[in-house]
Amino acid sequence: MISTPILYLFVLAFIATGFHSLESKTSWKVFKFVPAVVMIYAFSMLLASLGVFEYNQEINSIYSLTKTNLLPAMLFLMLLQVDFRHFFKLGKSLLIAYILALFSLTVGFIVVAVLFDFNKDMASAFGALAGSWMGGTANMIAVGSALEVSESAFAYALVVDSVNYTLWVMLLLFLVPFAHIFNRFTKSEQNMAYIGNIGCACTMGVKRYWLIILLGISASFLAQFIAEYLTILNTTTTIVLVASVLGVLGSFTKLKEMNGSSEVATTMLYIIIALIGSKAVFESFSDVGIYVLAGFLILVIHAVLMVLGAKIFKLDLFSVAVASLSNIGGVASAPILAAAYNKSLVSVGVLMAIMGYLIGTLGGLAVGNILIYYSQIF
Repeated sequence: MISTPILYLFVLAFIATGFHSLESKTSWKVFKFVPAVVMIYAFSMLLASLGVFEYNQEINSIYSLTKTNLLPAMLFLMLLQVDFRHFFKLGKSLLIAYILALFSLTVGFIVVAVLFDFNKDMASAFGALAGSWMGGTANMIAVGSALEVSESAFAYALVVDSVNYTLWVMLLLFLVPFAHIFNRFTKSEQNMAYIGNIGCACTMGVKRYWLIILLGISASFLAQFIAEYLTILNTTTTIVLVASVLGVLGSFTKLKEMNGSSEVATTMLYIIIALIGSKAVFESFSDVGIYVLAGFLILVIHAVLMVLGAKIFKLDLFSVAVASLSNIGGVASAPILAAAYNKSLVSVGVLMAIMGYLIGTLGGLAVGNILIYYSQIF
């Protein structure tokens, strides 16, 4: 069992480096169907589920410290390459996809509540879960408190959130290489025609990795410093917003032309993926099986309605997937999924996830009250 922080980080870095090297240095066809980013996530999750990592205070601290510092640095470096002329051309599709995600999740919660004949306790717990799946953990806590969710029911909701979210992230990352097939099905190829041209100056200038790393660390420090004195919704949201603003501002300067920022940002991305996977430990299904099954059915209904909506409105897989994960995953994972499609589009994941934080509490309260009302009437 790994119990020291340095060995914990070494193993995760080794996993990230190993799968990235295999994907880039070999011609294995498996990576056309299962990208390195999925391999990294799944293998880290496997080690965690097997109990390889001992989550003592030191490892938990280094996990939080590493993720907290790497995420804003990664966002800053990736956003240096954004060209907003192309970003705004995707606005309509993204907005429709986001509204569709909210609608399909709401329908999923209501249908499942009817099928499982929720009592008040279970209805309130899934109302809290709706707050999380339309926003984030902060919204889940707010909605759960407002709906007076019992401690046991709230614990079940947390398990459902963890298990279903973990598999949903893996599925959406797994589908990235099949985007062209989905886009042909929905006749939305033109929606993503701009991705290949989005402002990336990756071949310009001399590589100055030391300067790029310094800039990334500086942006991370500044974002966290500002978050100590100015809080927008919560600390994580503030850090992400400030880092994003710094990256956007940098994209209008000559920093955009600096070669090497893509490679450094990708390295940080893979480490973050490994970190998230290392915390994705499956809980026992013995006592919460019905909760977990209900959560899966919500995601199935959500997925079906999203696909139907994508066909009707001619939405591409990127818009649909990021809109979905910006709700179910939030600000920590939606930018990562966006980066898996194209690093220059990480801002899309950030902006859509921030919308989730703003809407999650109201949406969760609305869904929760509907579920509770149904449970009391019937």
